[in-house]
Amino acid sequence: MRVYILSRNKELYSTRRLVEEATAMGWEVKVIDYLKCTIEIMKNELVVNYQGKILPTPDAIIPRIGASRTFYGTAMVRHFEMMEVFSTSGNLAIARSRDKLRSLQVLSKNGVDMPRTVFASNKSSAKDVIALSGGTPLVLKILEGTQGVGVVLLESEKAAKSVLDAFYGMDVNLLVQEYIEEAGGADIRAFVVGGEVVGAMKRQGAEGDFRSNLHQGGSATLYKLGKKEKKIALDAAKAMGLGVCGVDMIQSKRGPLVMEVNSSPGLEGIEKSTNINIAGKIMEYIAKNVKPKREDEKRKIKKDKIGA
Repeated sequence: MRVYILSRNKELYSTRRLVEEATAMGWEVKVIDYLKCTIEIMKNELVVNYQGKILPTPDAIIPRIGASRTFYGTAMVRHFEMMEVFSTSGNLAIARSRDKLRSLQVLSKNGVDMPRTVFASNKSSAKDVIALSGGTPLVLKILEGTQGVGVVLLESEKAAKSVLDAFYGMDVNLLVQEYIEEAGGADIRAFVVGGEVVGAMKRQGAEGDFRSNLHQGGSATLYKLGKKEKKIALDAAKAMGLGVCGVDMIQSKRGPLVMEVNSSPGLEGIEKSTNINIAGKIMEYIAKNVKPKREDEKRKIKKDKIGA
């Protein structure tokens, strides 16, 4: 089995763990910086060049695409997919998850509960946006923000109106969400692999911070999901079409609510807080879905598919 991990940094914990587990399976594994890949598109032939050389076609890829490089990264994933390579998460699903607004629309369409969310242009009245989101306190999220950056809690109507007017004046795309006070600055991440929850952790924000992101100083502990939490995590992953993902939820008076579905979730927090071999679970998922092919068979199948 030949597996490529599409990652820009082979020293990252997540990348190293994936390499370790793929190696333990006896597979040929290589970390590929997808920004250094060049694709060639010709009649009946799709090629990936890496650092000046043609890359042998792998059996599977594991995308670890950075949020700031979503367009280029998903283009590479799509190219491999068109070469009949199995991907743990498809290019369309990754792109869908990276668009915060689109992902919430998809989740809503599929009956997944979430905090009330409002999206409006700078032509809208800040007062109307505040009212539609259920009033203050409320949470403002910049659409391009990641890892808790660009997320602000606005506690009063005066502060909310002032901040919204300022951001709308700069033509920044925003989401405004109801604030779930009872969550107490904590959330739950369920790690889903191949339609199964393989681990979960509860993340608690740093003192005085309502954000629970580990990158913002939060802490993580092992968590056992309830039936409703497990179901909503699986429903969210299925709706997004992601084979591997982290589903972030918060607890509310009306039940678990999905905040985000992460298509490239880190492994360090979940593995260290649960002592579960998550990277190994991803390898098991690949093994169940991929039958290694010989190089000559791959070339024949690729030409047949493109020519069809």
